[in-house]
Amino acid sequence: MTNLKKFIPGVFLIPCLLVLASCDSGFEEMNVNPTQADQLDPNFKLTNIQVQISGQRYENWRTNLIYSSVMIQHFATIPGYWAGDKYTYIGSYSAAMWDRYYPNIARNIEDLLLQTGEDPEMANMHHITQIVRVIMYHRLTDLYGDVPYSEAGRGFIDDITQPAYDPQSEIYADMLAKLEAAAAALNPANPSYGAGDVMYQGDVDQWRKLANSLMLRLGMRLVKVDPAAAQSWASKAISGGTMDSNDDIAYVPHNDASGWQNGNGQVFLADGSPRLSEFFVDWMVVHGDPRLEVYGTIPVAGADPVGMPNGRSNAVDPRIEDHPSWISCDSGASPCGMDVYMVPNAVLQGVDDPMFFMTYAEVELLKAEAAVRGWHSGDPATHYANGVRAAMQYLSMYGAEAVIADADIDAYLTANPYDAAKGMQQINEQIWAAVLLNEYEAYANWRRTGYPELTPVVFPGNVTGGTIPRRLRYREAEAVANPENYSAAVSRQGPDEFTTRIWWDK
Repeated sequence: MTNLKKFIPGVFLIPCLLVLASCDSGFEEMNVNPTQADQLDPNFKLTNIQVQISGQRYENWRTNLIYSSVMIQHFATIPGYWAGDKYTYIGSYSAAMWDRYYPNIARNIEDLLLQTGEDPEMANMHHITQIVRVIMYHRLTDLYGDVPYSEAGRGFIDDITQPAYDPQSEIYADMLAKLEAAAAALNPANPSYGAGDVMYQGDVDQWRKLANSLMLRLGMRLVKVDPAAAQSWASKAISGGTMDSNDDIAYVPHNDASGWQNGNGQVFLADGSPRLSEFFVDWMVVHGDPRLEVYGTIPVAGADPVGMPNGRSNAVDPRIEDHPSWISCDSGASPCGMDVYMVPNAVLQGVDDPMFFMTYAEVELLKAEAAVRGWHSGDPATHYANGVRAAMQYLSMYGAEAVIADADIDAYLTANPYDAAKGMQQINEQIWAAVLLNEYEAYANWRRTGYPELTPVVFPGNVTGGTIPRRLRYREAEAVANPENYSAAVSRQGPDEFTTRIWWDK
């Protein structure tokens, strides 16, 4: 059960709205508008778009969890189909987000942008939709690199059935420009969305804060490839006004368990194999982190917290049975076998849990890093403490069982104060610890910073030479359905492999 900030009646419209979305994942169908969606209230359309971006079981299982969560060593698993745990390739899993975001959500966003862009009275709606578009596309480009962007979703508008792949450098420039324009233009005196906006109910002040917060995240993404641009965008975002508290968190609620459900929760209902990673549990234990008892549960009460090593199997070497943490049940010991390892806490497994896009904790920690780099006049130690505190407090949104007492937070900060000598590591390890279940962001920030310092696994049949993948591969059908644009992207970016680094990760 969840304890959300507010009740969102628009969520109950979701089952009716899902008929707008086709199950076809090919671009060739995008030149037809079979739903006559331009006749619908834009509030209905926005609800549909927001909940679809939050995701269903399909893409959350494959892209968020099977690949991202285990590559970043939040979770570990034994079954071979959890390909990210072992750096193996399963084409449909690697392409799952691509299949879901193209063409359905892309098409619906372009339709809503067209509708809201034609009426000056809908200017706030138009800019809010642009911010939502950035949320979707920055996930896509961060996973794959160069992707269809400027022409995507415009089949029934412009008859573009084979969209070009835009270079990631151009995608980022446009996303940042769109965020800047939205933050400047949003006006609380003008009409906005209502209950159909399940994230902020049309509150333009909160949308402005989100636009600037996303600008900070995307600006900081450029630290390796263009430090000057990173500094400029980060400074601009902070001066424009970012999230102020956990009340500003960007999330999609899932109040109605019989309607559109949290995609991660659906995965946990279907798949009981994930365990907390050994690396993650050990990090939490060393730091005395009270989140460990929220993130995971020890299967046998009273036992020590133990995480599962990544890259293990029960069929081929390296086998889980050969790891020092394994306790055979033949010994008569308790706990034994798989009961040794911590499982994800039930409070995080609800189909009615919120799905988080960006938190205030992440904003404060990014500000701390900007201050360390000299790009922001704030105190790194203050932002660090604010971020850690917010990261522990926002977990209460999952339910009463996830509440961490203020005294425990105070004790943690006393035991783990900001240390300027290792500030970059400290800050970004805290981001990694704070974004559990938003594994897209954990994976992206690790590639950006190198923190935490993960140890790759070496598993038979891995396709990376025993290194953690730097991207996911495109949908295999693209080579046939959109061959010229696919080939141009591969020629520009590099081979369509897990080991090819995307533009900002060079």
